[in-house]
Amino acid sequence: MINALAFADGGVAVTELERVPPGVDPTVPSSARVYDYLLGGKDNLAVDRTFADRLLTVAPDARLTARANRDFLVRTVRTMAERGIRQFVDLGTGIPTSPSVHEIAHAADPSATVVYVDYDPVVRLHAEVLLSSGKNVTSVQADVRRPGDIVEDPEVTRLIDFSEPVGLIMVAVLHFVTDAEDPDGVVEEFARRVAPGSHLALSHVTSESSPAARAQLSSGTANTPMQVTFRPHERVRALFGPFELLDPGLVAVQDWRADDDGLPPLPGGGPPRIRVDGGLGRLAGPGSSGGAR
Repeated sequence: MINALAFADGGVAVTELERVPPGVDPTVPSSARVYDYLLGGKDNLAVDRTFADRLLTVAPDARLTARANRDFLVRTVRTMAERGIRQFVDLGTGIPTSPSVHEIAHAADPSATVVYVDYDPVVRLHAEVLLSSGKNVTSVQADVRRPGDIVEDPEVTRLIDFSEPVGLIMVAVLHFVTDAEDPDGVVEEFARRVAPGSHLALSHVTSESSPAARAQLSSGTANTPMQVTFRPHERVRALFGPFELLDPGLVAVQDWRADDDGLPPLPGGGPPRIRVDGGLGRLAGPGSSGGAR
């Protein structure tokens, strides 16, 4: 049992207090655990809380933005289910938070299949507990930057028929893929592997975020697995590649079909310090109606 205690200068000391799964470095923050903390969860370490608290000093609405991003995921999965999607691959799952993708999908159709994918071993442990009694649901530990490994994984193909439309979920994941790691190529490879009519839900932090928030995130994540790449709105839009955006296009996550749930805009006035844009795209095929709702 070990604990990572962060000092004011950002340094970390390790003491014997906090339980850490094997293979996890308690001195390095995890995007999944930081996100869990911002959402009010308890599955995080001292180093994650310290990082998040430093972010909150320059972006006090970060918790609201994290919740808006989570609500965006809920609405996109619900929309895909309404459009007939019955199998989902959640890429970069993060620590499970209710309602999870399979809960939303099964509300529409109990036979829907869901695969959770994340490279973080802590996420995998939590997913296994969550899914111990689940039906038509599984999780795999894999890297979104290697689409072929995911699509060909036997545990994935046990539940997902890639000859039929699939709902791909890349919510708050591609900003952890650097330009050198080719995020466009990641999306294009998945597009080649799935059937026409498949959908892609994608959200991404943008360079329209406040300079202070960008500086804090960039300096705090440099040379770590959660290194963040901020991209302009139009650059994020280009990441959809062959997936044609549905209405209302690429917008701030709190604004994406928010009227469907009656969700209010982020309070406090002014733009969010951390801007996260999101959209839902459809892979065109014969008889495609393009950007129709």
